Amino acid sequence: MDASAMVQQGMRTAVRGANHPVVEAAARWGLAARGLIYLLVGVLALGISFGEGSEQADRGGVLQELAQQPLGEALVWAVGVGLAGMALWRLSEVLVGSAGPDGRKPTKRLMAGARFVLYSVISFSVLAFAAGEQDSGSSDKQSRGVTAMVLDLFAGQWLVGAAGLALTGAGGWIAVRAVMRKYRKHLMTGAMSARTRRIVDLLGVCGGASRGIVFAAAGVYAVRAAVQLDPDEAKGLDDTLRALADTSAGPLLLSVVAAGLGLFGIFSFAMARWRRV
Repeated sequence: MDASAMVQQGMRTAVRGANHPVVEAAARWGLAARGLIYLLVGVLALGISFGEGSEQADRGGVLQELAQQPLGEALVWAVGVGLAGMALWRLSEVLVGSAGPDGRKPTKRLMAGARFVLYSVISFSVLAFAAGEQDSGSSDKQSRGVTAMVLDLFAGQWLVGAAGLALTGAGGWIAVRAVMRKYRKHLMTGAMSARTRRIVDLLGVCGGASRGIVFAAAGVYAVRAAVQLDPDEAKGLDDTLRALADTSAGPLLLSVVAAGLGLFGIFSFAMARWRRV
C-alpha cells in the first residue's frame, strides 16, 4: 500500500471514528454537563444578588454544591466524565471537521482545537476533585495567580492586556452571535415543534447574550490588571458577577445576568437533545 492509499485509509478510519455513536453520546453528555454547571452558577449568582448566597458562583462553587447533595460524589463524577466527553468530541472535530458544509475549514478546526484544550483542562480538574486529589478551587484565586505569573514575564503586561482584549472581543462575539441566532444552524430545528423552537430561541438569545456579557466583563478587568500592573484587578467568574452588583444598576443587573446564565444552562440541555453532532 503506497503512502497516498495509507493516508486515505487513515482519513476514512478517522471519519468513521468521528461519526461513531460513542462520540455522539460523548458530545451530548458533555453538553448536558455544561448545562448543569451554567444552570447552577446562575442559581448561585441569583442567591448573591438577593443577599442570600455565600457560595462561590463559579465552577468550584458548583462542585462543592453538588458534592453536598445525595449521591453527590456520583454527580461530580458524571459532570467530569461528561466534560471529558466534550473534549473527545472537539478532538474529533479537529481531526475530521465538524458538522455542516464549512465544518472542515481550518478556522473551524483551530477553534475546535482550542475548545479541546479548554475542556481537557476543565474535565481533568473536575475529575481530580471527584477523586479527592485536589479541592474545587476558586476561579478568582486562579485568575489572580495566573495574571501575577504572566505579569512577571518579559512583556507580561502586554500579554495580559492582549488576553483581556481577546476575552472582551470573544464575549462580544458570543453575545452578538446569540442575538443573531447563529446557533440555529447547529440545531435540528425540523425535529422541533413551532412552540419548542420559540422556547429554544428565547433560551439561546437570552442565555448566550448573558454569557457573552460575563466574558466581556472579565476581559475588561484583565485589561485593567495589565494597565495598573496589579493582578488583584483580574477577576474570575465569581468576582466578575459580584462586580456587576456594584455598578449603577446595582443587584438588578446581577439578577438579570444570573438568570441569563441559568437560561444558557437550560439551552445547553436543548443543545444536548437537538444539536447536530
